[in-house]
Amino acid sequence: MYKKAMTSLTILFFMMGLITCLNDILVPYLKAVFSLSYSQAALVQFCFFAAYGLTSIPFSQLIEKVGYQTGMVIGFSLAAVGCLLFYPAVALHMYALFLAALFVLASGIVLLQVAANPCVSVIGPPATASSRLTMAQAFNSLGTFIAPFFGAYFILSALVNVNQAEGVVYPYLGIAAVLIVIAFVLSRIQLSGLEQPDHHDKPWRQVLQQRGLLLGMIGIFCYVGAEVAIGSFLVNYIKELTQMPEAKAASFVALYWGAAMVGRFVGIFSLNTFSPARVLAAHATIAIIFIAISMNASGMLAVFSMLAVGLCNSIMFPTIFTLAIKGLASGQEKRGSGLLATAIVGGAVIPLLTGLIADRFDLHHAFILPIVCYAYIVWFAATRRDHVAIVRTHP
Repeated sequence: MYKKAMTSLTILFFMMGLITCLNDILVPYLKAVFSLSYSQAALVQFCFFAAYGLTSIPFSQLIEKVGYQTGMVIGFSLAAVGCLLFYPAVALHMYALFLAALFVLASGIVLLQVAANPCVSVIGPPATASSRLTMAQAFNSLGTFIAPFFGAYFILSALVNVNQAEGVVYPYLGIAAVLIVIAFVLSRIQLSGLEQPDHHDKPWRQVLQQRGLLLGMIGIFCYVGAEVAIGSFLVNYIKELTQMPEAKAASFVALYWGAAMVGRFVGIFSLNTFSPARVLAAHATIAIIFIAISMNASGMLAVFSMLAVGLCNSIMFPTIFTLAIKGLASGQEKRGSGLLATAIVGGAVIPLLTGLIADRFDLHHAFILPIVCYAYIVWFAATRRDHVAIVRTHP
């Protein structure tokens, strides 16, 4: 039973990475199909990541009532419903229905994330919890790397007929089928040793009074927002710079996310050698430099400079997360973790604002907003430089 449960959870992390990064393909695809502006196309990410801000805390409370396993089954089912809603969205050719489907899909992903990490930790022997989490996150990164290739082949290749949106139907119906199968298998497994969540956390208001946590929430907001904004517009950015077709440009998006995957392994060495706050500041500073180079260059130099930002992103989430919860009192960590999860809503806000700037000026100038986000992260790292401990098993 343990092997079946761990296999299901590993597939879960892979699917979360795949589904989330498919948005980077949906943005240029729906932009072409519906003749959208940049800001209108950014509503794809807005509706997806808004789910984090709206549902993270309610879903945390739901998990406290129903437990991790039931929560994951509900999450898989909800995500599957979101995928199935792509069919009527295509049939009715309604952009608003696509956005609604994405919100439902994202809500399922949020519920899965709230339940999955602690579930992986307690599903087996405590001595191997770290290795299980690391493996699960590796499969999440693998999903983010594969998503652009998957989307380029099954979705962007259908842009030959830009008046139709059928290109997204079969990929998302296939994903729905996989999610339903996993939900069914997980519902039939007896997860022995899986305890109910603790009901004795500190009140939310008391946790919010911690200055370091609040600064960390803004840091997560900025990091996720900058990362998603760049990923969302990479296909269009590369097309503007090189005139290559969308399907080919999507393969370069895989390098952006692949760089983040590789950077996680490099980050293990640097975080063991230097202060996490210093490493975070260095990565954010280098990200600013790469974006500035890209904004002022042309051709493939501009492309690869922007792709290199993915390498800088690699260690940011776990480092910001751990520096933010460092110093919280006993019993505050779970609530602090839930509040930090809501800050992922930055993935909704920053891309939308970037799109508005692109509509007003151009896409090159719009990347000034991610620079501002990384500048805040540099400042946050400076304020937390005395906090040197870090947990590297968090996503």
